[in-house]
Parts: sequence; structure tokens; C-alpha cells
Amino acid sequence: MKYPEMKPDYVIGVTPVSNGIYRETETLFKNTFARMEERGFKIKKKAEIWGQENARACSGEERAEGLIAMMNDDEVDIIMPPWGGHLAVEMLEHLDFSKLKPKWLTGYSDISTVMLPITLKTGIATAHMANIVDLRGEAMDEVTAKWLQVLNTKSGDSVEQVSSKLYQEEWDHENPTSIVFKLSEQTEWKGFDAAGEKVSGMHMEGRMLGGCIDCFRHLIGTEYGDIEAFRKNHTNNESIVWYIDDSELDTVDFKRSLVQMMYAGWFKDCAGIIFSRVGKPKIKESYQYEDVYREMATTLNVPVLYDVDFGHKPPQMTIINGAYGMIDMEQGKGHFTQRFI
Repeated sequence: MKYPEMKPDYVIGVTPVSNGIYRETETLFKNTFARMEERGFKIKKKAEIWGQENARACSGEERAEGLIAMMNDDEVDIIMPPWGGHLAVEMLEHLDFSKLKPKWLTGYSDISTVMLPITLKTGIATAHMANIVDLRGEAMDEVTAKWLQVLNTKSGDSVEQVSSKLYQEEWDHENPTSIVFKLSEQTEWKGFDAAGEKVSGMHMEGRMLGGCIDCFRHLIGTEYGDIEAFRKNHTNNESIVWYIDDSELDTVDFKRSLVQMMYAGWFKDCAGIIFSRVGKPKIKESYQYEDVYREMATTLNVPVLYDVDFGHKPPQMTIINGAYGMIDMEQGKGHFTQRFI
């Protein structure tokens, strides 16, 4: 694995991989960039971030060129696309993976569609975490605030994170708090063992891979989703711990996507799965999300954790694609260690 290393001046490169900044949100992002500069970061922006047409910032080719340029810019330490969106997948055919230098690419949602293939194809670690626009508050909650410590972890070292006390149930973009989020609901990690029984304690470990399933499921069966090649070329064939965020798939579509992953061999040598809190739950008939989690546990004969701190219901831990993760849950509380090996 290749873990990017940052210089002390912390230059953030902002280039789109999916959505751009549409006119109604320009002030929001100007405030975001100003806040990051107040914290001591330097911001280097691609002009293509400004604007949105036909559900993307610009063409897939232009977005690929922008990302390659940022990955090869010696001044840039961290690449933070503005946010997710819908059509990151169309830039992959234009992305020359052999030209990518190790740099931190960060974010979640549709950014997963680019981060996961980069890690699979190149062995460059990528960081699933809050988008730059979510870091614009006067302060940050304890979980979100760990992002910089995680990205500063050196190759060979480890970093620890713990579960949140409270999480946000719904976004209120018009009335952000001092930390942006409205953390009001009690956090409780939950789990099923391999027999489908609810448990109060659990441990799993393996190489971390995942992202937003609404988006990365479209990599299944393509050259951008070769899990076996990743394990052979970039790890010691360790088992995989999948972290999976469901933004708004209903329970049936969610299960179909997981079964497709299984049929494609993505769960071969799986050590366990952790699921986020569902962004916009949609129950199909009487089929519940807990039914999906239990069925995956028993079908794959692995432990499953859910309602974990990442994804579309903040706050988010920073999860590194390719790092060796060790996850523990006890009485609803979670402890997450990642080793950069």
C-alpha cells in the first residue's frame, strides 16, 4: 500500500470529480474556503469547480484531467472535491491511473466511485470522510475533527478513533450550527454475529474497502472493480472488511446490490461488513434494513455491524481504503484502529 505523506504547509487542491458548485451555493463554498484558510490551509482551486450543467461540473474527460493535474502537483497535499453528486463514473475511462502520484483524495458519496478504483488499481490509499463543505463550521465535533490526525499518520504507524455520542438524523442546510451538523440522536452501534443473532460485543479485522453503494455498485463487473487483483498486488491477501454506506437505496434495491457484489466475488475472504446509518431509509413492503443485515451475516457467515459512524448521517469517522482495520464494538460503543501497513 502507498500512504500519502503531507508537508507542513497543508495545501488543499479543489477539483471536481462529480458535481460542481452551482450558483445558489457559491457563497457557501466561498465561506468554506475562507474557513479552511483561517485554519492555516492553503487552497488551490480548479476553475472547473464553478458551475453545474446536466448533472455534473464538466465533462468526464475534463474532470479526469483536473484530477490527474492535482495528483501530480507537488504543491498539493490533499485533494478535496467540493462534494459528491451523480456521474463520477463517467470520468473513469479518461483517468490514466499510471500517472497518479500518491496524494490524499478525500470525501464520500459519489466521490467513492473514484476513490475505490484508485485504491484497487494503484494501491494508493484514499480517505472516506466528510466533504470539505462539511468542515466549514467554527468548530468540529470530536469524530469529524480526527480527519487531519488520520491523514497525518505515517506509513507503518496506527491511528485510533471512537464512536460518536450523538448523530444527526436530518440535514437542515438553512440553519447550520457552529459545527454545521445538528447532532441530536443517541449513537448506538449494533451487530449480528455470523449466525444472525444480535450481539452486544464484536471484533473484526482486515483490509478496509468500501464507500457509497448507491455509486460504487456500478463498478461491479468492470475493470475498475477488480478486488482479487488488489489483494494480490497491493496486500498480503488479507481478508477484507467492507464498509458500506447506503444513501437512499430502498431495502430491496440495497439487497440486490449486495447480492450482486457476492455473485461477482467481492465478498470472497470477507472478514465482516460495517454498514452506515441509512441516509434516506425507504422500506419496501415489510422488508427492513435489519433483515438485510441479518441475511448478509448468515449468508456470508461473517459478523455485521450497522449504524456505524460514516456516510450520509454525520458525524463520520475517517476510513482509509487499503488500511488494515481493527473494529471493536461493546455495548453500543465502537473503537476503530487503522494500521498503515
